[in-house]
Amino acid sequence: MGTWKMAYADFLTALMALFMLMWLVSGVSPESRAAIASEFKPQNMAASAASLPRVPDEAAQLFGLLKLSEALKLAGDSVILTAQPDGVRLDLVDTSGRPLFESASGALTAEGRALVSAAAATLAPLPNALSIEGHTDAFSLVKAGYSNWELSSDRANEARRLLEAGGVTSERLRAVTGLSETRPLYAGQPHLAQNRRISLKVHLITQP
Repeated sequence: MGTWKMAYADFLTALMALFMLMWLVSGVSPESRAAIASEFKPQNMAASAASLPRVPDEAAQLFGLLKLSEALKLAGDSVILTAQPDGVRLDLVDTSGRPLFESASGALTAEGRALVSAAAATLAPLPNALSIEGHTDAFSLVKAGYSNWELSSDRANEARRLLEAGGVTSERLRAVTGLSETRPLYAGQPHLAQNRRISLKVHLITQP
């Protein structure tokens, strides 16, 4: 007896959902609709795979080795590992709960020093060459004659000193560079705390 009522209720629910969807879509710009539609188009898997950077076996093995480091595991989200075609990037980032640097300073906090020391303990036994980069967020400094360029360079050299104290020999260093705010960790979000970081590039042994 009541079956038709259930079917009718399902029909009304579906109709309401359709009207709601039409109302939502009507408020989206043509550009946004095109972007959304593209997400549902079938992808050419071969083309997609070809567009991704190829990571050589040596980089994959190095990434796996660093990922197993207990010292880096304990750092949690303060460490970001990324395998790349020419090596592995190890980003030591500033977070709200664990600031890496003193405010507007190249000096590391106690947490920052512990983090760089953990990276040194992991990297010291390896033979790979390293590059060190210092980064800042996009906020300008108020100190006259001292910009984000000087700040990022100070951060890179502070990390270098601590890495060397932790057993990373100076002969392994290829570059120590301050990059200011020019390379945010997340494109389009230059003011994030995570942009205040030290990047350690672990180069492949087979790379010149």
